[in-house]
Amino acid sequence: MKHTLSIYNTLSREKEQFIPLHENFVGMYVCGPTVYSDVHLGNCRTFVSFDMIYRYLLHLGYKVRYVRNITDAGHLEGDRDEGEDKFAKKAKLEQLEPMEIVQKYTLGFHDVMRAFNTLPPSIEPTATGHIIEQIEMIKIIIANGYAYVENGSVYFDVEKYNKEYPYGQLTNRSLEDLLANTRELGGQDEKHGPLDFALWINAKPEHLMRWISPWGVGFPGWHIECSAMSSKYLGDTFDIHGGGMDLQATHHTNEIAQSQACNHTAPVKYWMHTNMLTVNGVRMSKTAGNGFLPGELFTGNHKLLVKGYSPMSVRFFMMQTHYRSTLDFSNEALQASEKGYKKLMAAMDLMDKLKTSASSTSNIEALKKNCYDAMNDDFNTAVLVAQLFEGVRIINSVNAGTETITDNDLATLKKLFNDFVFGVLGLLPEASNDNSVTDGLMSLILSIRNEAKLRKDFLTSDNIRTSLKLLNIQIKDEKDGTTNWNIEG
Repeated sequence: MKHTLSIYNTLSREKEQFIPLHENFVGMYVCGPTVYSDVHLGNCRTFVSFDMIYRYLLHLGYKVRYVRNITDAGHLEGDRDEGEDKFAKKAKLEQLEPMEIVQKYTLGFHDVMRAFNTLPPSIEPTATGHIIEQIEMIKIIIANGYAYVENGSVYFDVEKYNKEYPYGQLTNRSLEDLLANTRELGGQDEKHGPLDFALWINAKPEHLMRWISPWGVGFPGWHIECSAMSSKYLGDTFDIHGGGMDLQATHHTNEIAQSQACNHTAPVKYWMHTNMLTVNGVRMSKTAGNGFLPGELFTGNHKLLVKGYSPMSVRFFMMQTHYRSTLDFSNEALQASEKGYKKLMAAMDLMDKLKTSASSTSNIEALKKNCYDAMNDDFNTAVLVAQLFEGVRIINSVNAGTETITDNDLATLKKLFNDFVFGVLGLLPEASNDNSVTDGLMSLILSIRNEAKLRKDFLTSDNIRTSLKLLNIQIKDEKDGTTNWNIEG
C-alpha cells in the first residue's frame, strides 16, 4: 500500500505533502525538558505526541534520527533575558550543586517517559555538553554581522536580521507589530533594540554555572542551545522541528533567526506544534492552581482528581485528541477514556478466540485503508481511534455470530491492530488480575524487545531473549511480533 503523508506546517500555515530532504531518511528535532523541576503534563503531551509521530514514521519504513535535547543551563525565569537562572535558583533553594538538580530531574523525566511507554530518542544531547558548539556558532553570527558584544554579553540584532529575512515569519507577524507590543528599553539596557535577545550572557560573580568564552566568563542564552545541537546532529537544514505551541513565538522564532544568520539557509522544512492543555475548560497553569503532575495523575493524589488513572489510560486519552487540538482534562473524560482503553484491550484479547468462516461479511481492507488515511492526514490519531473502534465492533460481532470473517481477513485484522495499537499508538496491555506484576513486567519487556527489532537493534533483541532463557522463560516469535511467553518446567 502506497502512502502519501501530509503534515500541517506551522511556517506555511497549511498541510503539505511530506517529502524528506533525503530519501527514506527523516531528521527530527524536538525541544526537550528544562530539568530544574518535575516534568509537567503539558510537556508530556508534547513528548507523547512526537513519540507517536516517531513511531509512525518508523512504521512507514523511514530511518529516523530523532533528537530531543535536555536543557540544563541558560534558561532564565522570564524565558527571555531577564530573571534568575532556573537551575541556580533551585540549587540555592535546595542547597545543592546545579548539576545535582539536573541529575535529579533528568532521572525523574526518564521515569515518566518510561511510564508513558515512549521510545527513547536516537540522541539526547545536553546544553552543557555542547558549549563549544554554541560558542562557535555565536562567533559565526558575529562575523556575519548579525550580533554585537556589550560588556561581555552577546546580543542578536533582530532589526538588522529583519532587513534580509522576515523575523516573525513563524507567527506571521511583522516586525512593526512585534515592536509595538514590546516594552520600552530601560536606561541601562545593553540591547540596541527591544527585540534583541542574548546569545551569550556575562556571568555575575555569584552565578553558579559559568564557562570561559572569547567575550569573558558567562553562559549561553537559551535559544542558541537548540540551534547548535540540531545543526550538529541533523545538519544546517533538516526535516521536522517540533515542540509545544508556547515555544513558537519566542524560542522557535529565535532559533530560525540564529540558524539562518549563521548558515544563510532556512533550518527546518516542517515546523510542528502541539496545542495546550486545559482542565475543565480552563488553561492548565500554576497561577490558575489547576495544574497537576504526571505522578499525581497516576495516583489520584490531587484535589481536582477523584481517582488515579494508569499511564496507558492517560496515553490513550491523549491519542483520542489530535495533537494540534486543545486537550481538556476532566474526571469524566479520563474515566470515559479508561473504559474505552479497556474495551480496546479486551477486543484484542478476543481476536485469538474468534472462529473463522469461508467468507467475510466485513470489509477489513477498507478498515485498513481508513486507518492509514487517518494517520497520513497529519497524524490524526482521533480519527484512527474511531476506526479502531469500528474494528472492535467487527470483532464483537464476529464473536456474537452476527458477522463472519475469513482466516486471511482475521490475520490482516490482527496485524492491523498490533501495528496501530501497540506499534503506532504505543499502548501496552494492562496486566491481568492473576500474577499481575509478572504479567505487567513481561508485557513491558516484550514491548521493549519488539521496539528494538523495529529499530533493527538485534543485539538488544537477542540479549533479552538470552537473558529470559537463563530465567527459564521461553518466548515465541511470530510474524506480528512477540507477545507470547511461558515458564519452562
